[in-house]
Amino acid sequence: MLNKLSETLRKYANGWLILAALAVEVIFFTQIAPRMQALIPAGPLDLKFFYTPDQAYTLVESYGEAGRAAYRVFDLTADIIHPIAYTLFFGLLLSVLFQRGFSSGSIVQKFNAVPAVSWLFDMFENIGVVTMLSIYPSTPAALAWVTAVCTSIKWIFFLITIALTLIGVVKAAVNRFKIQA
Repeated sequence: MLNKLSETLRKYANGWLILAALAVEVIFFTQIAPRMQALIPAGPLDLKFFYTPDQAYTLVESYGEAGRAAYRVFDLTADIIHPIAYTLFFGLLLSVLFQRGFSSGSIVQKFNAVPAVSWLFDMFENIGVVTMLSIYPSTPAALAWVTAVCTSIKWIFFLITIALTLIGVVKAAVNRFKIQA
């Protein structure tokens, strides 16, 4: 499955699609995220690297009924679109960089699919967060633990994506951004 995704990303990797995904990200971070932050000043669980069930449910309680409702809507709308956009942006960007930094037969070419792992755990995280928000004042610790682990895995793979991007930029620059055979 990841092989097929990697091939598809390489096939469609071009500047226009990368810019379109980047535009969605810019809109998200300049327009949508600040509005969400205003509704839940304590900050969303999504932005934490890790949390315990007590920390999670303390935050969920602090949001109040209106904040929990707004956060639910956010996670079921904008926080579905945003991960798709960042996955496409980084997947396509890595494809372009790796085509210029590594030979076409290199295993590194397949690492352009790494952002999809972050996306997958972001979706699991959203399911967990929406469930916690929806069933509050019930506070099942197992749900919070699973959600926290998904959050951490999402961030770990996002950091790996950033590292791969930096490696791709350096290798492509060394090769003067010429496509490698």
